Amino acid sequence: MKFTGKRAFVTGGSRGIGRGIVEALAAEGAEAGTCGRGARPEDLPDRIHWHQLDVADPQAVQRLADAVGGIDILVNNAGVQVEKTVADSTDDDWDHVIGTNCRGVFNMCRAFIPRMGQGGSIVNIGSISGQFADPSMALYNASKAFVHGLTRSIAVDHGPAIRCNAICPGWIETGMLEAAFELSSDQVAARRDALARHAVRRFGRPADIAAMAIWLASDDAAFVTGQLFTVDGGLTAASPINPALY
Repeated sequence: MKFTGKRAFVTGGSRGIGRGIVEALAAEGAEAGTCGRGARPEDLPDRIHWHQLDVADPQAVQRLADAVGGIDILVNNAGVQVEKTVADSTDDDWDHVIGTNCRGVFNMCRAFIPRMGQGGSIVNIGSISGQFADPSMALYNASKAFVHGLTRSIAVDHGPAIRCNAICPGWIETGMLEAAFELSSDQVAARRDALARHAVRRFGRPADIAAMAIWLASDDAAFVTGQLFTVDGGLTAASPINPALY
């Protein structure tokens, strides 16, 4: 029970990575809350507090922070993607992706940093897409690079009271992964190729990211701040030429 007596908040906890993280925090004893744009998921455990929220709305985030009060752990997970190139992206696409992925993280950090005491921990969910560009994901790639830069700035500006790190997931079994495969002309071949490029020969699961988030949020990582942690099953470790394909 690493977080007994601690208060944690996770954005985008209705499903996927965010859901895995908020449930893991609660299982370790934290008083945990989460949020999403829709109604409370029916299967969300009763002990987890739910708030309906658009993180891109600064006034709504400020009202949430005023209502929640002090916290010890903040996990910025809420994110969206649009599968388009720069030339194909519209102003609405910009507002949608940058609003949630960039402004949303900024809004949450700005609102909650003053409410975090000594020893607070912020964990931002970045992506390997912020380091290596996925085709037709221009705005998403750029938004995650922003998260990585903001992570370092928060660590420098707000240490030693607050630590801030980012997790860079690879291909995790969520709706976003399925949307990426839908761009392929042969989804079966694309999936087979992708699996072969993972040293562990599987895609990640929300629990894999939750395990890293638990460590980063805990006192076990007390000397760790301003860092990006890639959790991708070995995907980015390999050469683009994969002998397993031939």
